[in-house]
Amino acid sequence: MDTNKFENDKELILRDYLALERTRLANERTLFSYIRTSLYLLTAGIGIFQIESISRLDGLAWVCVVAGILLFILGFIRFWLMKKHLKSYRE
Repeated sequence: MDTNKFENDKELILRDYLALERTRLANERTLFSYIRTSLYLLTAGIGIFQIESISRLDGLAWVCVVAGILLFILGFIRFWLMKKHLKSYRE
């Protein structure tokens, strides 16, 4: 079933509100997971840059930094899309 094409034609009951609230909280937890993972990647990349003896791994450091930035942006995009999608159920 494609949830993007769902149209709410009935009034929401308490159970539905609670399900929406659980989903909203799960969406926030997922955003925090994206942020945490992106910060780990950024920290690893910057750490590799700081250690002179492993300068041959600069390519890996750049991969970590770029992946961390992209993951951070992706996390926020997914968060806002889901938030917008959930808001449509309440209207």
